[in-house]
Amino acid sequence: MSGTRYSGDFKAEAAKPVIDQGRSVREVLTQLGVSIDTLYAWVREQRMVPVTRQTDASLAAEIRRLQAELKRVTEERDILKRAAAYFAKV
Repeated sequence: MSGTRYSGDFKAEAAKPVIDQGRSVREVLTQLGVSIDTLYAWVREQRMVPVTRQTDASLAAEIRRLQAELKRVTEERDILKRAAAYFAKV
C-alpha cells in the first residue's frame, strides 16, 4: 500500500473513461498506474453519485412540500381556534 491520496477530481476523471466510454478497467489502470481494486472502487463510487444527488433532490423537494403544508395547516388551526373562541363568547 503506497498511501498515496488522490483528489476527488482525479478519482472522478479516472473513472470517467470506464463509465462514459465503456473502456475496460485494465486499460485505464495501465495508463494511470493505480491498482485494479482502487480503480474499481472509484468507478463504483462514481456510479453511485448521481443516485445520491437525485435522492437528495427528491428529499429536499419533499421537505419543502411538507413545510408548506405545515404552514397551511397551522394557519387553519389558528383560524379555527379564534372562531371557536369567538363563538364561545356569543
